[in-house]
Amino acid sequence: MEPQPNLGTTDTAIITINEKGNMKLLVTGGAGFIGSHLIERLIKDGHEIWCLDNFNDYYNPEIKRGNIEPVQDHPKYSLIEGDILDEELLNKLFAQTSFDCIIHLAARAGVRPSIKQPKLYQEVNIRGTMNLLEKAKEFGIRKFVMASSSSVYGNNKKVPFSESDFVDNPISPYAATKKACELIGFTYHSLYNISVTCLRFFTVYGPRQRPDMAIHKFTKWIDNDEPIDIYGDGTAKRDFTFIFDIVDGIVKSVERCAGYNIYNLGESRVIQLSDLVDVIQRTLGKKARINYKPVQPGDVNITYADVSKAKKELDYNPLVGIDEGISHFVDWYRKNKSA
Repeated sequence: MEPQPNLGTTDTAIITINEKGNMKLLVTGGAGFIGSHLIERLIKDGHEIWCLDNFNDYYNPEIKRGNIEPVQDHPKYSLIEGDILDEELLNKLFAQTSFDCIIHLAARAGVRPSIKQPKLYQEVNIRGTMNLLEKAKEFGIRKFVMASSSSVYGNNKKVPFSESDFVDNPISPYAATKKACELIGFTYHSLYNISVTCLRFFTVYGPRQRPDMAIHKFTKWIDNDEPIDIYGDGTAKRDFTFIFDIVDGIVKSVERCAGYNIYNLGESRVIQLSDLVDVIQRTLGKKARINYKPVQPGDVNITYADVSKAKKELDYNPLVGIDEGISHFVDWYRKNKSA
């Protein structure tokens, strides 16, 4: 494995502050895992940030309140507790502030929950995105960067996955909503000349990762001497992307947002789930007990990002390999597991 940079053991990205002009940025879902790291970076870069989050109960909302605690008193940070489905709230917000860019991360997340609640996912992810694009149109906001997902590729036969691949066969409602949002983004770009960038994230992990995600769950179960549930035989492969690399990719996509573009943001390296468990148990110094279960509907066999387009056009350069990334996550987990 290539040597990786030493990023320290804190849960705040140590990234050089750029000296570009100040922007007013709205970050939806800004109290979440990715959003909170992104906001810290953007504030360090000198931008003014409005965080819009509804603190829903998909997981404990107190976790999200803890995520944004480091910035809550910063003079360039404002928190709006509200929902992207609340059009009255959005009208007031956009009337009061002239944003330079919307960074849209808010969504109902998760493949398996979307199968149980497809209408909720359609409502939040699709209508919520349209509400924000409507505000961009009405208030003359020229840049719109939105989170998409590697799930849009479904069980793509060609690897690694490229942005030019056919993605009209989603295998979960979550994936279908993300693909729909990409299409709606193109429509608004074409009709209203809004620059839209869609970022297909590949399994993001690191400090503050959501508690329902595999790395967080595996770490907790191994640490508590509980059996791990693995769906399938452990040979499924994932392209895990460390949070600092994702944040850097988002920031660069905001700076370069022009026209309509889709980018993969991944590590472009894959690991089998069984090997991932080995890394976690070595890092924790505890042995895993594995409980194999049938493959779940909506799960894919592999995710693997071709990031050549992002490297060329965004100067995206993922640096953190899985061993170092898991080490950072476990450091954070140990410090915060009793919180």
